[in-house]
This record gives sequence, C-alpha cells and structure tokens, in this order.
Amino acid sequence: MTALLKSTGSPAERFTSRNPDEFPVPSSAQEDWRFTPLARLREFFEPFEPDGVIEGDESVPAGAHVEVVDPRTLDAFGTALKPADRVSALAMAHASKGLHVTVDAGVELDAPIVLTRTGISGRSYTHHVVEVGANAKATMVIDHRGLIKVAANIEFVIGDGASLNVVAVNGADDGSVQLSSYAALVGRDATFRHTNITLSGSVVRIVPTVRYAGPGGSAEFLGVSFAGDGQHFESRLSVDHAVPNCTSNVLYKNALLGDSARTVWIGDVRIRPTATGTSTYEMNRNLLLSDGARADSVPNLEIETGEIAGAGHASTTGRFDDLQLFYLQSRGIPEDEARRLVVRGFFADVVERIGVPDLEQRIMTAIEARLGFTPELEISE
Repeated sequence: MTALLKSTGSPAERFTSRNPDEFPVPSSAQEDWRFTPLARLREFFEPFEPDGVIEGDESVPAGAHVEVVDPRTLDAFGTALKPADRVSALAMAHASKGLHVTVDAGVELDAPIVLTRTGISGRSYTHHVVEVGANAKATMVIDHRGLIKVAANIEFVIGDGASLNVVAVNGADDGSVQLSSYAALVGRDATFRHTNITLSGSVVRIVPTVRYAGPGGSAEFLGVSFAGDGQHFESRLSVDHAVPNCTSNVLYKNALLGDSARTVWIGDVRIRPTATGTSTYEMNRNLLLSDGARADSVPNLEIETGEIAGAGHASTTGRFDDLQLFYLQSRGIPEDEARRLVVRGFFADVVERIGVPDLEQRIMTAIEARLGFTPELEISE
C-alpha cells in the first residue's frame, strides 16, 4: 500500500481550490505531476486567450436536453467539481462556453445522448455540466475527434435513485492535447459508471473523481487505453467515501506498443471515518507489447474506519504470456493472429461493459487496427 503525504498531514487529503493562483505552476517535484511530460504542456499552465475552433454535433433522445451556455451562470456549477490542479482551476475560471445537459426526472432514455466534438484548430477551455434527475436512467457518449488542444472540466450531478452511464472516447489526431477533469456527485441509491477509452492523441491526461451525496451510492470507473510511440496517456482517479454503505469499483487496462509509449495510472481511494459499510476495489493491468514501453501504476488506499464491507487494490504489469501464445500456435494459429487474440481477450471484459454495441465494435476494431490487423483477413471461427 502506498500513501501520498500531503501538506495537510493526511495521506489521502487533496488540496482543492477554484483559484488557479493557489496552485503552483506544475513541476516534476510535485506528486500530481511527477510522471507527466511537462515540457509538452507548458502552454496550459498560465491563462490564455482561447482561440480554439471545435465543431459540435449532438444526438439527443426525448427526455434529455442540451444547450450551449456560460457554465458559470448555472446553479449546479461547481456542485460536483472541486479543482485539484492548476489546469482544472484555470478552465473553471476562464471557460465562458460549455454544454448544459439535463435528463428529466423519472425517465429512462431509449437511446444514448451522443456528444461529438471535432477539433479544428487552436486552444480551448471548456466546462460542461450534466444533471440527471431523480430516478432517471441515461447513457451518454462523449466522442472527441480531430485536432484538439483543450483544458476541460465535466461535472455530473446524479439525482437520488438515478443511473448514468458515461463513455468518453478520446480518439483525437496526433498532436492533440487533452487535459480533462471529470467529477461526479452521486446521490442516494444512485449509480454512476464512467468508462474512459483512449486510443489516440499525443498527450491525454484525465482526472476522474467521485463523491457521494447520500448512502447507497455506487460508482464504477472503467478504462481502456492503447499507447503507441510518442504517446502519453495518464489517468489519475480519486474516490472519496464519506457517507455510509456506498460502493466503488475501478478497472483500468492499458496496452503499450512502441519503445516510447507511456501510460500512467494513479488510483486514490479514501474511506473516511463516517463511511461505514463501504465496499471498494481497484485494479490496474498493463500489457507491454514491445521493449522500451513504460507503464507506471500506483494504487493508494486509505482506510479510516474498521467497519467496512471490504476494500482492496491490485496492479499488474507484464508482457505477453508465452504459454498462451504457444497454446494458440500449437493449434495452427499464426503468431500475429495469436497475438491479436490475446490482446482482444485482454481488453474484452472492459469493452463488453460499455453497453453500446456499435461503440464496443468500433473500439475493438480500432484496437485490432493498431496491431496491423485488417478485418478482411480475419480467420473464420
């Protein structure tokens, strides 16, 4: 178990503020930034005049509503998000445009809300607020494409008894930089699932967090990333259990192909003295497909009460299982095809939980394309 020592004296306490000036400029000496390629991000560490062009497209089923607003005018602004780093605080202070997504109380959407964002040029700040009414049920897909350079915040406020399934797809072009904070406030007996898919872009750094507004809340964080040469994909999760009888589960899987491929996964879970009955588990698995690739993995668990249902964490990093490859090849499957099957199996249990069949197929096809596989050559089963 690894504990992060903060200035507050608590191993798991995070400093948060809406004021960017209360955060130092990021440096490698700071725990929150020590794995990050800072030289590639310095343009985001000071305020800038946004000049980004991002085209948007929405598919919104009945019972949901999407409008472009100044997020700072919304009552729910800042309800879920408490910025934990300078970039997030800068985005909160300077984002004058964002989406306000609402789902009516009591409805069950018959199709996902799909928000497609295609970057054209420039740098942007964005701040989106998503509110799901009590006892509603919704799925949301956030699809990032094109050339994107953005510091972004997305808040999810989930009403009592509601369920929200969010899938964020980071498929931006080479040269893109995405620095995104996702924050959820989960109501009593509500359910939140966040799946992050990162398959392209130059630097993608996400900071998902969850807090609970009442007992019985459930949160699940899932992640899939496939990093190649020159790509840096970083995930820093924080789960704060402060109320009784809530659950959280984390499963992130990364594959790396290329001698300069890099992934970072940090998982912080805190169970406060008031969070009796908590059940939590976090797992990160990393598959190295080439020499030189590097995966950093740091699970952190701080338990401040003995009255919990269960808590644990695990992390593994390794190469191909030679026995698996031998078994497949011994049955006449060529080596390249055997490797594809192993990678497909590695990711399958996460991808299959997305709950949007077309998107699941798209992701698996993209993963196989990274391995040099073309569907036309697929062997019959």
